[in-house]
Formats: sequence, structure tokens, C-alpha cells
Amino acid sequence: MSEPKTSIASLCRLFGKSKQSYYKQIPKQINDFLAEEIIIEMVSKTRKRAKTSRWGGRKLHGLLEEELKGFSIKIGRDKFFSLLGKNGLLVSPRKRKYYTTQSHHWLRKYDNLIENLVVSRINKVWVSDITYVKFNQDVFYLYLISDVYSQKIVGFNISINLKACSAVKALKMALKGNHINANELIHHSDRGVQYCSDEYTKILSKHEILISMAKPASPQENAIAERINGILKEEWLYDLKLKKGETPTRKIKEIIKIYNDVRPHNSLNNLTPNQIHHLGFKRHNDERVIGKTYSYKRKADKKCQPNISNYAIVPNDYSLVSCSSAALTSASSWYCKYELNNN
Repeated sequence: MSEPKTSIASLCRLFGKSKQSYYKQIPKQINDFLAEEIIIEMVSKTRKRAKTSRWGGRKLHGLLEEELKGFSIKIGRDKFFSLLGKNGLLVSPRKRKYYTTQSHHWLRKYDNLIENLVVSRINKVWVSDITYVKFNQDVFYLYLISDVYSQKIVGFNISINLKACSAVKALKMALKGNHINANELIHHSDRGVQYCSDEYTKILSKHEILISMAKPASPQENAIAERINGILKEEWLYDLKLKKGETPTRKIKEIIKIYNDVRPHNSLNNLTPNQIHHLGFKRHNDERVIGKTYSYKRKADKKCQPNISNYAIVPNDYSLVSCSSAALTSASSWYCKYELNNN
């Protein structure tokens, strides 16, 4: 028995529509489908070029906005997120499993010199930290030194141990690639034994670099380094694959180059760290303040917003993944944070 056939005209009358509106809708549906396919293809290519599947919706939307205009495609952020979700392309968080800081030792500790410090140029404050990379049963430790103003990773070393000499290699790389003036650079870290060691502190003293350290169990006092660690791990390192017998050194060098040269940062006005560090771009019109925060929602009434020219921008807009609960208060990506600049 054949199924009854219903004409287009009957269906249109049933829903109170004309045949003309039905046929006009078909090209729009085709165009919408093609636009979605183009966007998904661009997302895939962008993540492939960046060698990561962990770049999220906000970053991708900003990166692809201009390119999509060439196809006469305009898509809002909410619709873009919805499209990524429909295609299983949203990024899910992961949990931290390893700890790299041993601060219970007899070596000398130093005070925190950067709390509420205004940073308005590169090579004013470097922050250091250690994170881990696990491949099968092997664990490697990544030592990082980053510039607070530009957020560039200025020194790094990959090692199989947590010895002071491994941290020293990252420090020497940072010193080799940057010109610093005596007593004008602060090196900030946690109180890990590597950074308190005689070998490490002697090099800092030799170059007349001031030494600053966070208090015990206070990751929020080294939140900038923690969040850069989180970016690398969440966007690249967790998904890094090695062949049998291969070490991660070469691939991590590539990842750090992409981070410094290619990855735009919301807190850098969508510029890259190298554009700030080497090409002289300004991250914002104001300085950066480390420490106290004054927060208001981005969508607040303009009449209620403070005069930004009198304020300094606080570090924000980093990935929150792998931050401890103590660090979250200063790491929110959904708030603009300003600190009154009394200078």
C-alpha cells in the first residue's frame, strides 16, 4: 500500500505560509549549511596549524572573525559556541595530578616583592614555575620563566628530574636572550628548593636581579606563572604524543614557539607575547598591577564604569584550568579587573 502524498501547497496552508516563502527559505537553509561547514573547516585548520585541539570558542571566534568576512559570513559569539557544541568541538577541563613544589627545606626564603607592583614594561618582573608532562609511564618536568608584562616565555628547560641544575638551564636561557639592567628586574617564584638553592640564587645575585618569592601554600601569589603553565598543559601538553624512544624536547620547543609567536592573548589586546616583547606593541594603554583587584562585570552600565585612564589593568583572561581554588579569585576570565593607579 503506497503512502498518501501531500502537496507543498497543502502543507503551506496547514502552517499558514505561502509557497513563495517556502521556496525562498530553501536557498537560505543551503547557505546556512555551507556557512557552518566553512566555519567547522576553519576551526579544524586553525587548531591543526597551532598543533592543539584545546583552543576554545572565544579565542577561535576572535581569530576567525576577519577571515570569515572574506566569505561574507558573520556569526556572533553565542551562535559560534552553539555550533562548536553541536559538532563536539568545545573544550572540556582536566584535573591536575602532579605536584612539583617542595618548600619545606632549610634554605633561605625571600619576601614577596611584587605584591601590588605596577608593571609598565618588559623585563621588570619574571615569574618562574615548574610543570610536568607525562607520556605513558614517563614523567618529564618543564621549567618555565615568563615575563609578566609581555607574557612571553623567555626561558625554559625540559628535564627528567627536579634538581636545581635543571632550573638553572632555564634561567641561563632567559638571561642570554634579554638585556637587563642592574636592580631593575625582579625574579619571582614559589619557595621550591630549586629556586632557593645556592646555585640558583648566586646567578641571580651575580646579575643583580632582585629575588622575590610567594608565601607557602599561596599559589595566587604566583598566579601568572601558574596560568601560563595551565595554558601550555591544557592546549598542548595533555594531547602531546611521542613515538617510542622519542623525547619531548623538540615538540615542546615548537609548542613554546607557537605560544610566543602565534597564540593571541585576550589580556594582550589579542596580540602575541613576541609582538609585545620584541616589536614594542603596548599590551594596553595602562600599566599592569599585580595583587589587589577591583572587579566589575564587563556588561555593566557604561555610566557606572570607572574612568579607565586612571586605572591600571590587573592580570586576567587566562585559562583557569589547572589553577588551584586559591588562585581563582585573581584569575576570572569573565571580569575586567582594575586597580587604582595613584601615581
